[in-house]
Amino acid sequence: MKIRFSLLSLLFLISFCSKSQNAVPKKKYKINKTNSEWKNQLTAIQYYVLREAGTEVAFSSSYDKNYTKGVYVCAACKTELYSSKHKFDSGTGWPSFDRAIKNNVALDIDYDIGYARTELKCNTCGGHLGHSFSDGPKKTTGKRHCINGVALKFIPSKK
Repeated sequence: MKIRFSLLSLLFLISFCSKSQNAVPKKKYKINKTNSEWKNQLTAIQYYVLREAGTEVAFSSSYDKNYTKGVYVCAACKTELYSSKHKFDSGTGWPSFDRAIKNNVALDIDYDIGYARTELKCNTCGGHLGHSFSDGPKKTTGKRHCINGVALKFIPSKK
């Protein structure tokens, strides 16, 4: 009886933790390319982050400490994602923003590390940007968009 209960409990846990339980239909993006096309367009680290939802090493991006006025665009499709006026130093080692340019960043949920996190994606090509957390500046949105620098390109403002 104990063995049967243990087996049923184990099956329940496996079923509950399965990613298929959390599956949602894939979103269609305006820009769709094959993996081969993305690999030809992006650097190896950009492909790893943008297309495989990887993470760059903390403090490796020059954008972390970039305080020049301008706009950050998607490295894959050039969609404007973040304004420099919403960037702040979170101390995490990744460029951080308290909000995105309206309608240009999509929110998704990922369970890749065992619990739900809010994933941020380019709303044009679906490229993985990073994650959103609720430990941002309290005087603004309270959000921290923690973004991989290799997922971005910076365009300085024209003076």
